[in-house]
Amino acid sequence: MTSTRRRDTIDREAVVAHPGAASLIGPDPRSSPPSGRIRRLAHALRQHRVIYLLLLPGMLYFLAFHYVPLAGVSIAFMDYSPFLGLGGSTWSGLDNFVKLFDDPEFVGTVRNTLVISFLQIAFAFPAPILLALLLNSLLSERMKRMVQTVVYLPHFLSWVIVIAVWQQVLGGAGALADLFQRLGFDSVNVMANAETFKILLTSQVIWKDVGWGTIIFFAAIAAIPTQLYESAAVDGAGSLRRAWHITLPGILPVMVLLLILRLGNVLSVGFEQILLQQPSVGADAAQVLDTFVYFRGVLGGDWGIGAAAGLLKGAIGTLLIVAANRIARRAGSEGLF
Repeated sequence: MTSTRRRDTIDREAVVAHPGAASLIGPDPRSSPPSGRIRRLAHALRQHRVIYLLLLPGMLYFLAFHYVPLAGVSIAFMDYSPFLGLGGSTWSGLDNFVKLFDDPEFVGTVRNTLVISFLQIAFAFPAPILLALLLNSLLSERMKRMVQTVVYLPHFLSWVIVIAVWQQVLGGAGALADLFQRLGFDSVNVMANAETFKILLTSQVIWKDVGWGTIIFFAAIAAIPTQLYESAAVDGAGSLRRAWHITLPGILPVMVLLLILRLGNVLSVGFEQILLQQPSVGADAAQVLDTFVYFRGVLGGDWGIGAAAGLLKGAIGTLLIVAANRIARRAGSEGLF
């Protein structure tokens, strides 16, 4: 420590005695004024202004619709009234959270949300991975492109159209019910069966988004060196062994990253999809956190309870992302951050 201070003193004395030596020693980072950092930032903005202009619409979107609305989180701690506003409503502390956990409907809502989320993670999440591996093993490029095109199309349909299509096939007046009647069996209405509703939701998610999800995994597979496949084929490895020992390890970082992001939305299981089908099966089977906030807060006017449920959902999602990222990094993966 003493030698470092002595060297800094000698350098400053040399600069005073010989001003030209300042260019050799360089500026002291501890004495860099804030105005210097501002000038460097301004220079970077001018130099890369086109890139920052391209980023500006996205930044404004997140600022307007994700950060500014965070001020409404305070509603969860208020006896909020829209007529009084944030400034006129009285603070209630944690009363809304106490009422929330004492509400039997909320307990059933959390149970439905967790069950549906578990089914989607267990079946809908690996579906694009399996499809990408299957298509990657096809030898015919023409067949591969045709299958990709067919499975991509449902992603571009809205949930209104998707549910209408499923209603025409599995509904009480759909093709399946008509087939059962022609064969002499009782008519079936899969779309109105509360017992299988959660499985139905997962099937709809797979049908709609499995093709779109394969895009990311195809990009990850394309980054794997082809020499690995060629060497494995020379050694006698079949397609299954090449997929298990080469393809899966190659796309593992992408799988971990997407799984971490999926855990952050573990309590979001599709608002539009469930809202459109809830009248057919009832609230006991189709009430989730998103619809609970909508019906209780927006339509019911109980803004404090709705805001408390939304805040709790966001906090749990954040904790899950941080925990999953830490576990992934300890396991040797890069993680999300």
